[in-house]
Amino acid sequence: MLLALDAGNTNITIGAFDGKNLIGRWRLRTIREQTADEWGILMRNLFSLSSLDLSAVNGVVISSVVPPVDQPLTQMSERYFHREPMFVNYLTDLGITVRYDNPREVGADRLVNGVAGFHKYGGPCVVVDLGTTINFDVMSSKAEYL
Repeated sequence: MLLALDAGNTNITIGAFDGKNLIGRWRLRTIREQTADEWGILMRNLFSLSSLDLSAVNGVVISSVVPPVDQPLTQMSERYFHREPMFVNYLTDLGITVRYDNPREVGADRLVNGVAGFHKYGGPCVVVDLGTTINFDVMSSKAEYL
C-alpha cells in the first residue's frame, strides 16, 4: 500500500492506494506545531476507522509546501510506518519535463497537479487548483510542465 500526503498551507490531504486504487482518503488541518506522535495517532485512528492495516504500507510519498511540517511528517513515517518518506520536488523523476527557467520555483503541489492532470486526461491540459490560492498548471502534449 502507498500512503500519499499532500501538505498544503490549509490542509493535508491523505490518500492510501492499493496499486492504482484509492482505498482511503482523508483531509486534516495543517497544524505547523503538530508533533510526529500527534500525526501518528491521527493516522492510526484514520486507518483503524477505515479497517486498513498500518503494517501494509510499503511506501510513503509526501508533497509539501509547508517546510515546518516536513520533519514531523518524516518522523511519523519512520516511527509509525517504518518507512523513509520520499519528498516530491523539482528533482524527483515524475515522468515530466519542467520547462521553467528556474525549476526550483515550481512547488511540489504544482508538480503533482500537472502529473495528475496529464495522466488522467493526457496533454495538453490545464489543471486549476482552487486551494488557499488559485493556481493554473499547464501541461503540453509532450508531458512538459509549462
